[in-house]
Amino acid sequence: MSDGLSKDRPQFSRGIRLVCATVVSLLVVTMGVAEETQPQPSSDHPIRLGMSTALSGPAADLGINMRLGVEAGIDRLNRSNKTPEQDLELVAMDDGYEPRRTAPNIRKLIEEENVSGIIGNVGTPTAIAALPIMNEQKVPFFAAYTGAGILRKNPPDPYVINYRASYAEETAAMVEALIKYRGLRPEEFAFFTQRDGYGDSGFEGGIDALLANGLKNETDVVHARYERNTMAVENGLADILSAGRDPKAIIMVGAYSPCAKFIRLAKGIGLHPYFLNVSFVGAESLQRELGDLGEGTIITQVVPHYESDLPLVREYHRDLTDYDPSAKPSFGSLEGYIAARILGVALAEYNGPIDREGIARALLDLGDFDLGLGVPLRLAPDHTQACHHVWASVIRDNRVQPLNWEDIP
Repeated sequence: MSDGLSKDRPQFSRGIRLVCATVVSLLVVTMGVAEETQPQPSSDHPIRLGMSTALSGPAADLGINMRLGVEAGIDRLNRSNKTPEQDLELVAMDDGYEPRRTAPNIRKLIEEENVSGIIGNVGTPTAIAALPIMNEQKVPFFAAYTGAGILRKNPPDPYVINYRASYAEETAAMVEALIKYRGLRPEEFAFFTQRDGYGDSGFEGGIDALLANGLKNETDVVHARYERNTMAVENGLADILSAGRDPKAIIMVGAYSPCAKFIRLAKGIGLHPYFLNVSFVGAESLQRELGDLGEGTIITQVVPHYESDLPLVREYHRDLTDYDPSAKPSFGSLEGYIAARILGVALAEYNGPIDREGIARALLDLGDFDLGLGVPLRLAPDHTQACHHVWASVIRDNRVQPLNWEDIP
C-alpha cells in the first residue's frame, strides 16, 4: 500500500548516503591532519630529554645535584659525538617535590617540549604521579631518583627503567649488617619515615628484611612518621619514646632537613641508637645540617663514594670540572652522571631511530655491560634495574666517608 512517498525513497536514501559519505570523508581527512600536526619526537638535532625535579623546597639539594650530574654527563656525550644529530639536551622543570606539580610538568615536557624521554626525576610520590602518564604516552621513564617498589613491578612496566638499587635492598643491607656484625635482635629496630609512598616503601622493605631475620610480628617494631615537606618530627620522636622499646637502631626514610632535626632532638634527650638513613636523604646535606652531631650516622648509597678510585668516578670528576669548575662532587650528582653515561652507551650501540620507542629499546637491549663501577650492570626487557649493589657510608669528622659493614662503629 502506497503512502505517496515510496517512489521518492530510493533517491532520498542515495542523497543521505552521499552526504554521509562526504561527512565521513571530511572527518577522516580532518582527523588525519590533526594526527599529523600532533608534536612527535624526531631524530632532528638535538634529542630532548625532560626532568621534573625538586629545584626548590626542603629537598632542593637532591634535585639540583641530580640535574647537575645529568648535565655533566650529557656535556661529555655531546663533546664526544661525531654526529650532531646524536646530541642531547635536558629540559628541567621544578616540582618542589610535590606530586601535584609533577603531573602538569610531565605533560608539558611531553606535549609542548616534545621530549623523547624523562630522566632523573627525584622522589617516590612524584614518580607515582608521573607513572600513569608515562605508560599512557609510551615515553621512557629512566633512572628516577627513587628506590620505590612501584617502579619495580613484576612483570615490569615496559617504559620504566631504573639504574639504582631499591629501598628494600638498602634497608635489607642495614638490617643484615647490624644483626650479623653487631648482634642486634630484630625487635631492637625502629623506623622513622615520611608519611607517603617513599616512607612506606622503605618501611615495607625493612620489615621484610626483619621478618627474614627472625622477627615474629610486625607490631613488635615501632614505626613513627612525619608529613612530607614539613619539619614536624616531634610527634614521631614522642611515639618512639612512649613505646618503651629502647631501640638500638632507627632506620630513617625521609628528607635531610627533618631527619637532621630528628637526630638532633633525639641526641639532645640522651637517645643514642644507630641512626641509619637510605640514600635519598642526601648524605652531604644531612652532614651539613647535623654538624658535629652527625658523628656515626650511617647512610646507604646506590653509587660508590665519589672519592673512590674507580674508572668511572675518575671520569666523573674530570667531566664535572669541565662542565662547572665551581661544582662540588656529591653522591646525587654522581648518580645523575651515571644515568647519562648509561644512556650514552645505549644510544651508541643502537642502530634504530632515536625516538621514544627507540630510547626504551636501546636501554633494554644493553644486556650485561660494564661502566667502570666495579659491579655488574644489566638491563633487559625482563630486568629493568641496572644495579643491585648497595654501598655504605658514615659521617666521621664532619665528612661523609666510605664504610665497610664489618667496621660499623
